[in-house]
Amino acid sequence: MTVQTGALVKLLRLASPLLPVGAYSYSQGLEWVVETGVVSDEESAGRWIGSLLSGSVARFELPMLAGFYRAWREHDTALAASLNAQYLASRETAELRSESVQMGGALVAVLQTDGEHAPATLGPLCGIDEVVFPNSFAFAAVACELELEDMLTAYAWSWLENQVTAAMKLVPLGQRAGQRLLARFGPVCTQAMQTAISLPTDDWSNFAPLFAIACSRHEAQYSRLFRS
Repeated sequence: MTVQTGALVKLLRLASPLLPVGAYSYSQGLEWVVETGVVSDEESAGRWIGSLLSGSVARFELPMLAGFYRAWREHDTALAASLNAQYLASRETAELRSESVQMGGALVAVLQTDGEHAPATLGPLCGIDEVVFPNSFAFAAVACELELEDMLTAYAWSWLENQVTAAMKLVPLGQRAGQRLLARFGPVCTQAMQTAISLPTDDWSNFAPLFAIACSRHEAQYSRLFRS
């Protein structure tokens, strides 16, 4: 499916690292695994990022995002609120929960001030307590009339880009290494999108023990650059 030009611009804006939601300040446990030596070079960074992208991102984060999208498309605020509570309950650490709520609220603030959304249309989203980032992202995608597949791919790419950027700062890696990782895992974003669309609800899973441990250990890390 070809994205129309107007929709493409809106999609790129949502996926842009310049979107003022603070994504750049989070490493999602990557800082701790670099500190411990689990990730120490381009290859090990690729293993860590790739395993998460094909695992919990493709099998939980993106399916949840698709669920939010379908709820808002059907104007089902109750379902969006229920999924929001489910997503909050899935956050294994205080930092992960805080990250998603902070970014979710920041995106709501963007939608309130970008001049493209009437206050009344944002009422259902603003009425949800502690709105999480995938929820507000899906709301924005529906409001921009973006296709489900495009939204999921853009979200996956944005996550990938943020992880690679964090690895470049932490390992550290050079810009060429960063581009190699993006080229390597770009197609995986498409695969993750396809998995998210076809995966039955009963098979959704964010089971990633080492990721949860990394995020919890990061909360008490002595010296750090990132908020999670």
